Order: sequence, then structure tokens, then C-alpha cells
Amino acid sequence: MDISQRAAVHAALGDETRLRLVDALWLNDRSPLDLHRLLGIDTNLLAHHLGVLDTAGVIQRRASGGDGRRRYVTARWEVLEGLLPPRRLDVASVLFICTHNSARSQFAEALLISRAQVSAQSAGFRPSAQVHPKAVKVAGERGLALSGAHPKPYSEVTGSPDLVVSVCDRACEAPIPFEGSRMHWSIPDPVETNRIDGFREAFDEVARRVDRLIDAIPMEVT
Repeated sequence: MDISQRAAVHAALGDETRLRLVDALWLNDRSPLDLHRLLGIDTNLLAHHLGVLDTAGVIQRRASGGDGRRRYVTARWEVLEGLLPPRRLDVASVLFICTHNSARSQFAEALLISRAQVSAQSAGFRPSAQVHPKAVKVAGERGLALSGAHPKPYSEVTGSPDLVVSVCDRACEAPIPFEGSRMHWSIPDPVETNRIDGFREAFDEVARRVDRLIDAIPMEVT
């Protein structure tokens, strides 16, 4: 960022309410309604503060891939890196969920298992018959083998995960039958466009988020 962009970011964060909003978005995408309920901010005031953060490039907003009337707010951590204090999560097991368990959640499970001493699973509420072939190809390009992976339903999840991460808007908006803490990552579904570049973009976004999650878990990484 140039000096004017850096100044805009610092100005946007120089407000207690906006800092509370950014804190609420730590590792977790939320809808404006979620933020309103969580922080008790008047909706008009909330819209103003989100607009300031958006203009400064601190957040981005995207329409839900499920309920098109809903939008999700995501913090841009490449902009915020180094500006906020580190935080920690006390979790030993993570479950990644999506609709079909054929791409994004499979990426997340494989990445977390390969990079950290954390138990990870993935599942879908309407699992596909197989992991998408383009997901297998892209994972292979990045050094991960998904050829032996299989989508599974929620009923096959073992144990009680400490953290449940939805990587799909539809999964977030559907009933989630698990007791663990919840987190949402609003990542577009590459299956909908079926472009190989869409799978690469999804993998890279999942990888960035998994790395931030690992940074927050006080465990030895591999």
C-alpha cells in the first residue's frame, strides 16, 4: 500500500466501533444482521461504519451463494496484518462443512491435516458421489493427494469437533447438527462455474484461511 492507502486504513481503524467490527470478523465471515445482533449496533450506523471500512479496503462484501438476499462481510487480513494483536483458539479438532463435501471442505481438511497437529474432518449435508475431479487435479498441483478422499454426510462425522467451520454459504444457512464453536468462511463454490481457475482460486483462498487458523492455534505445526 502507498502512504495514502495506509493512512486511510489507520483512519478507518481509529474508531472504537469499527475496531469492534473488525474484531468480530477475526477468522469469521458474518452477515450485517449477525454483526447487528452480536454488537448491538443500530442498522443505519452499522451501514455507515461498514461503508467506511469498505472504502478503506479493510473489508469486502459478497452476496451469499445460498440465500441471494444475504451478504457476508470478510476482513481483508492482507491489509490488517500487523495492525491487530494476535489471538489464540483452544481447539484440538476441527470439522469443515459444505454442501457437497466435494471441493472446498476437502481442501480445508487436507490442508489442516498436512500443516498442523490438529484433528480434522470434513462433511456435507448433501454429499456428492465423489470428490470433484477438478478439485483432485488442483489439490495435486499444490502437493495434496485427494484421489483417495470420499465425500461423507454429517452422520459419518466421528467424535465431537471443538470447532465447526462452514466453508459454504448454503451450509452456514442450513441447520448444523454439531455442538462445537462455529465459524464461517464465505468462499464461492467453484463447482458452479466448473472452471479450473475457479478451483484454483478456491483452493488458494482456503489455504490462506487455514494458515490464519493455524496461526491462532497454540500447537506445534509440521
